[in-house]
Amino acid sequence: MARRERTRHLIELGGLVQKAGLVELAADDRQTLYGAFLDIAVRMRGDDAAHATALFKRRGARAFADEAEQATEAEREKTRAAFRERRGAE
Repeated sequence: MARRERTRHLIELGGLVQKAGLVELAADDRQTLYGAFLDIAVRMRGDDAAHATALFKRRGARAFADEAEQATEAEREKTRAAFRERRGAE
């Protein structure tokens, strides 16, 4: 079971890399991506680690919230379109 959970976790992390646009920005180059991750790790271990971590967390939280808002608005628009379609059919 632990292996399955680890696999799921790694897939989710890969999804975040994709969602952030890093795969395209790095032209799918593993060395570039790994270097970027190492740079992030250095920042999160540095003298200003708490500030860097807080900054990354705020940006991530904001991005998740924006994405959720966009998904909610898209769902609302689908509902409106379906309602308009039904009204037009009557």
